[in-house]
Amino acid sequence: MVSKMNGESLDITAQNIEYLKELFPEVVTDGEKIDFDMLKTVLGEVIENEQERYQFTWNGKKKMIAGAQKPSKGTLRPIQEKSKDFDTTKNLYIEGDNLEVLKLLQKSYNSKVKVIYIDPPYNTGKDFVYKDNFKNGVNSYLEQTGQIDTEGKMFSTNLESNGRFHTDWLNMIYPRIKLSRNLLMDDGVMYISIDENEQEKMKMICNEIFGEKNFISEVIWEKKFAPQNDAKYFSLNHEHIFVYAKNKSKFKRNLLPMTNEQISRYRNPDNDPRGLWQSDNLTVATYNVKYDYPIITPNGNIINPTNGRCWNTSQEKMNDLIKDNRIWFGENGGNTPRIKRFLSEIQQGIVPISIWKNTEVGNTQSASKDLKRLFENKKYFDYPKPVNLITKILKISTGKDDIILDFFSGSATTAHATMQLNAEDGGNRKFIMVQLPEVLDEKSEAYKDGYRTICDIGEERIRRAGDKIKKELQEKQKQAGILGENTVDPDSLDIGFKVLKLDTSNIREWNVDFANLENELALYETPFTDNRSELDIVYEIILKQGLELTYPIETFEVNNQTIYDIAFGSLFICLSNRITPEIAKAISVRRDEQGTETSSVIFSDSGFINDSDKLNCIEILKDTGYPEDNLLTI
Repeated sequence: MVSKMNGESLDITAQNIEYLKELFPEVVTDGEKIDFDMLKTVLGEVIENEQERYQFTWNGKKKMIAGAQKPSKGTLRPIQEKSKDFDTTKNLYIEGDNLEVLKLLQKSYNSKVKVIYIDPPYNTGKDFVYKDNFKNGVNSYLEQTGQIDTEGKMFSTNLESNGRFHTDWLNMIYPRIKLSRNLLMDDGVMYISIDENEQEKMKMICNEIFGEKNFISEVIWEKKFAPQNDAKYFSLNHEHIFVYAKNKSKFKRNLLPMTNEQISRYRNPDNDPRGLWQSDNLTVATYNVKYDYPIITPNGNIINPTNGRCWNTSQEKMNDLIKDNRIWFGENGGNTPRIKRFLSEIQQGIVPISIWKNTEVGNTQSASKDLKRLFENKKYFDYPKPVNLITKILKISTGKDDIILDFFSGSATTAHATMQLNAEDGGNRKFIMVQLPEVLDEKSEAYKDGYRTICDIGEERIRRAGDKIKKELQEKQKQAGILGENTVDPDSLDIGFKVLKLDTSNIREWNVDFANLENELALYETPFTDNRSELDIVYEIILKQGLELTYPIETFEVNNQTIYDIAFGSLFICLSNRITPEIAKAISVRRDEQGTETSSVIFSDSGFINDSDKLNCIEILKDTGYPEDNLLTI
């Protein structure tokens, strides 16, 4: 019997239960239930039974966690007219409440993201804090952002006069970080910008979700270069960036590239064939009488270590170094000997340090100026992050083909930085930006210029930044000659992005929870929601099946009926209202042509003219190697 496709996002609670069953099969009782008494026994002394214990809690925490784990019935609808290079880009820009979006991404991007960077609301009393309704996430989001009716807003300022000032912020940020951790690769890492208002609570959240042992570092970013003279106590010139690995033992940070200034310290005055070098001291303070001996220089001078010090190696080893031309006695051959450190032999890069100066990565003021120039001297954001700040994070933590996620995208600096770094090193990094479409103030400059939401500005920033980066690459290529040494091909750079927006499901039965479901659905000729395109439905199926949203989509026709081929035969979808056995035969042929080993087929159940055609289609596919579990209907 062919199964009906499930319209929900990943059920995290069910997944956690499966993990428990796998780790401790003895705690499973009566088929599917967990025996918690047995679990306590298995864990032994690890269980904490005292009423007074060390814990981090607040009002509504349990309810919030349960709500965050509740599957989403929503979908992400493609918006081609707002996208750039829709059919070819590997980048995503998603408009919607990031809590629901993170739920929807659980299947498709579980353990696939290398770096997450977020710059969430700092809870200053002036910024926006999301008001979550865990009962019906997508409908609540649409209502409160005015997409269904005009009542209410999803976000509001979280004033200190609010009796649960910190609680509201904790209930907002905790589930989002918890869900996002699932998306990280085993060697992935998360960076979180925060200021002094909630930094200690943010660290407690991350310690609980990631585990204290997976804390990597606290980076101090110098966001201002001058003191704030009107500060009441201290001028706060820095922000915190917390760095947590999903699994610290697997995380490997990259070295940062050496600066031109550092490289300039290396010379080659004696034309050594091993290349550039700089000299280093040969003596040490830890005295060893065996290492205290005279050295005769090439011009006959006798050099001894200074009092209380000795050479850093034995006389025998020193003689070998001299023979190998690794000791420098100065241009006249009579100076105190120093060892040559060759640029080609040293660690090719710099270990990151935890203090990031504004002269290296930029500051709030420079970031504002750069963004303003990009928008032709228009100021749309007050406190964007510098591109160089995010670029440094990506240099430390990503390879050239990794996925980067930012679910508080704001001005889309992370997307800009991703494209910029790809242009520098020829990488193919992909970004996923998620941003709530906050409505702009009608009095703002951006609104007067035609923008209506923060998403509109973020998307335009990516368009402009991508064009600028590509143009600069083309000019660089022109100067260096066609594909000169170390020049990235501008045409290989992905500066596009696919826009999707959070919405209710395209399939009627996936949208409802009423008891009389079957009778209600019988009133409709089609299971699909009104005013939705086939492409909307296709993307929902891709999402619910756990395929990446940037996989290629091709179409072919059989008897004027369209079949969608996803990811070179990994998934076939036919939503036609005249599905015949010829379509099933064509799908099997296409799969064989693609050479795909694992493939699934999804039909519209209402598209079969009769049960006989449906049965024939299923039997044809089974006879050509399709397992029944890979054949679904909606």
